[in-house]
Amino acid sequence: MDTQALKDSWHLVSRSGDQVPLYFYSVLFLMNPDVRDMFPVSMARQRDKLVGALGSVISNVDRLDEVVPVLQQLGRDHRKFAVTATHYPAVGQALLATLEHFLGDRWTPQLAHDWTQAYNLVAQVMVEAANDASKTTPPWWEAEIVSHEMRTLGIAVIRARLNYQYPFRPGQSASISYAMRPRIWRFYSFANAPRQDNTIDLHVRMVDGGVLSSALVMGARRGEVLRVGAAVGERLTLTPEVQGDLLMIAGGTGLAPMKALVEQVAYEGPTRRVDLVVGARNSRELYDYETLAKMAAEHPWLNVVPVVSHDPFYQGTRGYAVDVALQGWRGQHVYVCGSEEMAQATVGRLLDAGVPTDQIHFDEFTSDRGRES
Repeated sequence: MDTQALKDSWHLVSRSGDQVPLYFYSVLFLMNPDVRDMFPVSMARQRDKLVGALGSVISNVDRLDEVVPVLQQLGRDHRKFAVTATHYPAVGQALLATLEHFLGDRWTPQLAHDWTQAYNLVAQVMVEAANDASKTTPPWWEAEIVSHEMRTLGIAVIRARLNYQYPFRPGQSASISYAMRPRIWRFYSFANAPRQDNTIDLHVRMVDGGVLSSALVMGARRGEVLRVGAAVGERLTLTPEVQGDLLMIAGGTGLAPMKALVEQVAYEGPTRRVDLVVGARNSRELYDYETLAKMAAEHPWLNVVPVVSHDPFYQGTRGYAVDVALQGWRGQHVYVCGSEEMAQATVGRLLDAGVPTDQIHFDEFTSDRGRES
C-alpha cells in the first residue's frame, strides 16, 4: 500500500471543500436510500464531521499504532446510530466513487486498489471493536430527567438517572441525544463523579445554532428520557500519575468536568490542594457559584476564585481566568476546559508562561467532535 499516494490524493480531493461530502452523501443515499433515516434531517454538521474524520485517518494511515485506538472508539460509538457491519461496504463504495469523481484522470487502478485496502482495514478495525463492545455494553443508555433547573438565561443544569449501571470516570464526556431532536448527538461532560443512585449532572449552555442545546435548555422536562452514549475521553481525567496539587481553569459550562474532578479528590481523601478559577464574561454567567461556595466551605483544601472579564460593575476579581490562575501557579498540574476559543487561548498563555506541556490537561472534545456547550 502506497501511503504517500493516499495522502497526496486526499490532499487533492480535499481542495474541493464542501463539494466532497455533498457528493459523497448524494452517492450514498442514491445507491442506498434506506440509510438516509440513520442521519439527521439537516446534514450540515455531518458533512463537516466526514471531512475531518477522513482527513485525520488518511493523514495517519502509516501510523497504525495511533490510528487504531481512534478507529476502535469510532466503531464502538457508531453503534448508537444503529450502524452494523452490513453498512460498511455501502460507505466504502460511495467513498471510492467520490474519490474517482474528484481525482479524474489521476484515479488509477493502483490508487483504487490502495484506497480499497485502506478502507477495508479501517472498516475491519471498526467492526471488530463494535462487535467486542456489544458483548458487554449497550449502544446507549437511557437516562430519565429527574430535575431541570434554569440557572441563568440560556444555561440549565440537568440531573438524569440512568436505567442501569454506567461506567465512567470524572473528567469524561458522553454523546447525548434527546427525542425532540432525533438522530442528533452532541458531547457533554459529566459534572459529577459516579454516584450510588446512578444519576448524572449535565451543564448545558444554549449556543447560537445549537439545535440540541436549545432543545435541552428550553424544551427538556422532568420525566423525559435522554439517550447517553458510552463515556469517552482521557485528557481531563485524574490518573495516578498526576501527583500533587491541582490548578483548574474553567470557562462557562467547562466548569462541569472540574466539579467532577473536585468530587473525585474529595472521595479519595484530601491529600492535595485544589485551586479552581472559574471565568465568565459577566456575573450572571457565574451560574453555579452558590454550589461552588458551599463546596469550598466544606473542604478547606478547595479554593474557588470566580473571575469576570466584561462586567465593569462586578465587585470581585476582574480579568481573564488564565491570568488570575497564573498568579497562583506553583508548579501544579493545570486542567483547562471551556469553549474551543477559550481552551486554545488559555493553553497558549500557559505555555508562554512556562508551564510544561506535560502538566497541561485540556479537553479534546472542545474542538471538532460535536460539542455544543
